[in-house]
Amino acid sequence: MLQTKQIFVLFFLLFYSVSCYTQEVSSEFISLSDSLIKAEPKTYREIDKILRPKRKDTIHMRYFSNTAESKGYFAGQSYALNQLGRRYRAYSQFSNAIALHTKALEAANKDENLEFKVFSLNMLSVVYRRTDAIKTALDYSQEALELAETVKNPSDGLKRSINVSLNGIGNIYQTLEQYDLAIKQFEKSMFLEKELGNELGIAINHQNIGECQESQLNLNAALENFKTSLYYNKKINNAMGIIICKNSIAQINIKQEKIKEAIAILEPTLIDSKSLGDQYVTSAVHINLGTALMHIKNYKDAEKNMLTGLQLAKKHNLPSGIIKANLNLSDLYNEQGKYKKALEYYKVAQAFDEGITNVRNLRYVNDMIIRYDTEKKSSQIEVLAKENEIVKLKLRKNKTTLLISAFALTLLAGIFFILYRQYQLKNEKKLLTLEQTMLRSQMNPHFLFNSLNSIKLYIINNEKKNAVHYLNKFSKLVRKILEASSLKEIPLAEELETVDLYMNIENIRFSNEINFNISIAEDIDTHTIKIPSLILQPFLENALWHGLSSKEGEKNIKLNVRKCKDGFIHIEITDNGVGRAAAEKIKKNKVLKRKSIGIDITKERLTNFSRDYQNSFSLEIIDLYDENKNSSGTQVLLHIPTF
Repeated sequence: MLQTKQIFVLFFLLFYSVSCYTQEVSSEFISLSDSLIKAEPKTYREIDKILRPKRKDTIHMRYFSNTAESKGYFAGQSYALNQLGRRYRAYSQFSNAIALHTKALEAANKDENLEFKVFSLNMLSVVYRRTDAIKTALDYSQEALELAETVKNPSDGLKRSINVSLNGIGNIYQTLEQYDLAIKQFEKSMFLEKELGNELGIAINHQNIGECQESQLNLNAALENFKTSLYYNKKINNAMGIIICKNSIAQINIKQEKIKEAIAILEPTLIDSKSLGDQYVTSAVHINLGTALMHIKNYKDAEKNMLTGLQLAKKHNLPSGIIKANLNLSDLYNEQGKYKKALEYYKVAQAFDEGITNVRNLRYVNDMIIRYDTEKKSSQIEVLAKENEIVKLKLRKNKTTLLISAFALTLLAGIFFILYRQYQLKNEKKLLTLEQTMLRSQMNPHFLFNSLNSIKLYIINNEKKNAVHYLNKFSKLVRKILEASSLKEIPLAEELETVDLYMNIENIRFSNEINFNISIAEDIDTHTIKIPSLILQPFLENALWHGLSSKEGEKNIKLNVRKCKDGFIHIEITDNGVGRAAAEKIKKNKVLKRKSIGIDITKERLTNFSRDYQNSFSLEIIDLYDENKNSSGTQVLLHIPTF
């Protein structure tokens, strides 16, 4: 009986929803849709001219999308799906928005309509940027821009899409805190929008420029741009734009300690924002209102607004809102003397900010790293497979030899031979594992990412000579490391050239502040002396990232090579960093701790290298102090046998 009743209820709801749908789509709109589909206009402007009054109405747009699809009018379907995606984005339903814009792109591809392809790609970029998927957002914006620029005489709709792409790339620069580059993109976009007479585009670019200037603490200039944006948004009656501008103006007022003015703006703006349903903006308004109330010591309402803003940011996955809300709540509790609670919210904000930053950067070059790792692993697998074949062939040959020898030698001799051979294979396997570990240490993804990111910044800043210069050095370094990794020992000259390249690449991240100097004694022929391959880099890496990265002022690393009378080559690596004790304290205070294994691997490789010589290696690390017993750096003394 209950099941029958449930089926009846479901049937009733289905019938009711269908009847409501057909009732809400007016006969006038159905007639308009049929006429439009019959005419089949191909440009955004032509379709928007007819459907603009209904483009925010999801029921009418869904009806038009379905009807256009059923009749093969894919340009119209793409238009309607993109409008639906924009509405879902406005309500912070990002996954639904992505699905709709993706389907709109598919419809544009079916129609081979370049204008709607570009429009759909731009809309996808906007949604992904809202969720901090920077790499994906940039890919879509760049693809849209490249497609649009293939047309020699673009239509006004295509020109508008080019401006949206420029604006989108500017927003990505803004997210990556490249504010000057972002402002250049926004200014270029705004110039083109003025040519088109697009007041919405002008308003958006003024808002974006203001946000960049605010981040640069140029508050007066930012306020002027926000007011200009508000003027244009009011002129075109853009409700959402008006709310965003008012929230930004209030935020500037808070920073300028004009708290009453800020509250007077934020309270009615919050009501307007809730009525529109955009949770992204509503969350930001709640947080700003809470901050303003905190300044006038209305802690109860301040906490209520901040927590509401945080809840909305979490619910709709708004990273910037989560970070800002946690930081402001930390300030609020700190001001009330609730230090434990303040610390908890501060830690959450810091951890989330570091996570978001890492995700942004990793997403930005993730494809490149994945491709490199895949190629490297494939090469390693091929090499290991070949070596395995060689080992198998050797084993077969040894088996034949043992069988022949068995006729002439005693059983005991055969057993000893097998045991010896197994011992050799075990050592070879251990050596192979050690060399592979060494290669992974030298070519770790962190180093690759940092190097490529530094070169990327030169490209972004249009420093072509520097980009080409360092890219050549980087490729040469990678080649040298890969070549050296297959050799047990190499000439000292090759090793010194490799570390010089390494230091050149790493020095980019230190803004070329590191003074690196190599000094070689006159009685040393670096081409005849052999040392283990890639043995010096771990010590230089330690000097850089543990000794000098936290140091203020002049930063020096010296590498001296001289010959000792007792058959050793003596290598000194000296830095004027903070010293091991201070470096250890800094490391303990870091949230993310990374265990360094480079020195341990180097010691094991030196031990293996020394087995072929009469003498053994020695390694000593000395802490340096000045006259006042203050730490003045670290010195590594390395003795390597030459015979």
